Amino acid sequence: MRKFYKVNHYIPYDQVRVIGADEGQVGVMTKAEALALAQKAGSDLVLVAETAKPPVVKIIDFNKFKYQQTQKEKGSKKKTKATDQKEIRFTPFIAQNDFDTRIERLKEFLELGHKVKLTVKFTGRQITRKDFGDKILNRAIAGLSEYGTQESPPKLQGKLLWTTMAPRKKDNDKNG
Repeated sequence: MRKFYKVNHYIPYDQVRVIGADEGQVGVMTKAEALALAQKAGSDLVLVAETAKPPVVKIIDFNKFKYQQTQKEKGSKKKTKATDQKEIRFTPFIAQNDFDTRIERLKEFLELGHKVKLTVKFTGRQITRKDFGDKILNRAIAGLSEYGTQESPPKLQGKLLWTTMAPRKKDNDKNG
């Protein structure tokens, strides 16, 4: 998403509060005076706080300002914890060994702290036997109950029956 900034003559306000290049406040003045200060410094006048009374502008090179904003956005993205959602698919008539292998994989995902989506995919005329899909999903949920908690009840969307599980919170003292 692109963000547009009002710069120099495109600032629509007559009175503005000016912040200098050294981050110090210069004061409240007219837009013409602020533009003259910016041109004298060889920089641009950038609107940084439009909702303030009076609006706040900063004397800074516009390219430097844009760079600082992208750095701030990158920094805030790093702080948010990414929770990946993994998906494992089953079929309603899955072999026992395949089922066990998928359950082991799901346990690993839950232990690593990922959310998991368990999906039963019906192909062809299998959709007429939804009860088999429910049994597979319930067996999987029961097998993963000590590793995670079910977040949502099973939902049927088209030919997919699915539910999500979140990892269990780790207890510091298990004895109470």
